[in-house]
Amino acid sequence: MRIHSFNGRELYAMLVGSANMLADRKNEIDALNVFPVPDGDTGTNMYYTLLEGMREARRKLNDNIGLVAQAAAGGCLLGARGNSGVILSQIVAGFADVLADRERATLKDVAAAFRRGLEKATQAITNPVEGTIITVCRELVESFADTMGRSRDLVRATVLAHRRALRALHQTPEMLPVLKEAGVVDAGGQGLVVILEGFIKALRDAALAKEVELFEVAAEQQRQFVSSSTAMAFDGELEYTYCTEFILSGNQISLETLRRELGPYGDCLMVVGNDRLAKVHIHTNHPGLVMECCLKYGSLEEICIDNMERQAGRQHGAAGQPVLPVDAGPIASGPLKPLGIVAVGQGEGIEIIFKSMGADQVVRGGQTMNPSAQDLLKAIEATPAETVILLPNNKNIILAAEQARSLAVKEVLVLPSCSVVEGINALVGLNPDDDPAVNYARMQETMRAVSCGEVTLAVRDSSVNGIAVLKGQFMALASGEMVAAAPELEQVLEQLLAYLAGPETELATLYFGAGLAEAEARSIQEYLQGVFPEMEIELHYGGQPVYHFLVSVE
Repeated sequence: MRIHSFNGRELYAMLVGSANMLADRKNEIDALNVFPVPDGDTGTNMYYTLLEGMREARRKLNDNIGLVAQAAAGGCLLGARGNSGVILSQIVAGFADVLADRERATLKDVAAAFRRGLEKATQAITNPVEGTIITVCRELVESFADTMGRSRDLVRATVLAHRRALRALHQTPEMLPVLKEAGVVDAGGQGLVVILEGFIKALRDAALAKEVELFEVAAEQQRQFVSSSTAMAFDGELEYTYCTEFILSGNQISLETLRRELGPYGDCLMVVGNDRLAKVHIHTNHPGLVMECCLKYGSLEEICIDNMERQAGRQHGAAGQPVLPVDAGPIASGPLKPLGIVAVGQGEGIEIIFKSMGADQVVRGGQTMNPSAQDLLKAIEATPAETVILLPNNKNIILAAEQARSLAVKEVLVLPSCSVVEGINALVGLNPDDDPAVNYARMQETMRAVSCGEVTLAVRDSSVNGIAVLKGQFMALASGEMVAAAPELEQVLEQLLAYLAGPETELATLYFGAGLAEAEARSIQEYLQGVFPEMEIELHYGGQPVYHFLVSVE
């Protein structure tokens, strides 16, 4: 049986098939990080972005493909995590634009939808380059266009597009030397190829059985999000009423144990983070039991419980517009000050520093835990200010920050800080009594007055920028480039400081984290002070995961 068109329920099934594929292979995609550091998150970001799109699509599930596409686009826009998630959300938004007034979609519609998605994704990137997800998406767009003249079968067209996209993916190392040196293909492009494989799976199932039979996959040996053909009989009544989200803070939190214990309480379970900080999301009928379970492992913060049945009854989108979830977070009430600050950071020491320097809200996140556009939007709306300056503090969060800015009802200025250290130094220039534009310019100036770096462990053998590093060695990064590698922490920090410092350097500030004991950190500080006697070296507790030291030099 051939497939010449599909409806809203079948589009939802295709999204589920893609999410299942991503769940199964997101770790593989994460590992394609150019730098061999334990923070690759492209696959994870794309997975959770798509998951939020599915969550909204399920709430609006019906035969009308336009309504389902709009809902999925709204969910992806707010749920977008990292640059790869934002790009994916723009591709889904392109589908919503093209399918807005359609009951069903044909091959011609799919070709136009992918083309519109490519246009929106390219517009979202300041400087799009070849050898990335953009290249892979362009090839599948051209493949769909070429196939239209020969066939109307969606299964055949999607298979051909997948083959062409896969060929383009294998060519990405030839287009970007940094990929070739690291011996990897582009991670975002790989994610898009996997999504297309999920589409093919669902289409073939529909062609064979006239009913999509979705399959189970295990992500990190746990059930993340599983849908079956029974989901296609959705009649508007939710099995679970309460969308429950919160942050769990503690010591030695086992994410695997949490997933196993929370699984029986509901569905759409997400547990992300690390052994000290985890974000939990679940659809359940018993929020109290979920929280009681988690209280065994630490304290709860930022608790949000939404009645999804009530929300579903209130959601009505205008034709051609994505249906956004109604909960954008608490809105600040009372008198508004002229300027507020929202900063992204991870680590109890880092959070305290940001708050002490004038940040109204600190969104927990960073490497391995990119906050979504909705997380940022909630913090913006909860800030009692007419204008908000948003510090993403990570290059992989800047696009999500821009997406949150476009969705906010108040004025938001995104200061494109690429690291926590840059964000801290930007706040040195903050004067709340000055005009927001004046503050923005001065904060940008103080941010640029420092040189930044970080130190972490390599998770695989690699060669980047001509520097060879072995798995388990310490490595130093500066402005996004590997500059040193050594077996001892003191060695690599010494090399990093030598690289960052200039003849007029007066101060180096070290923020220690990644489980490093204070006594060891102070011992390293004393060693470095002996090596660089002309430079004052300060030490602060950051508590950040992944990176043993964050460094600024001025």
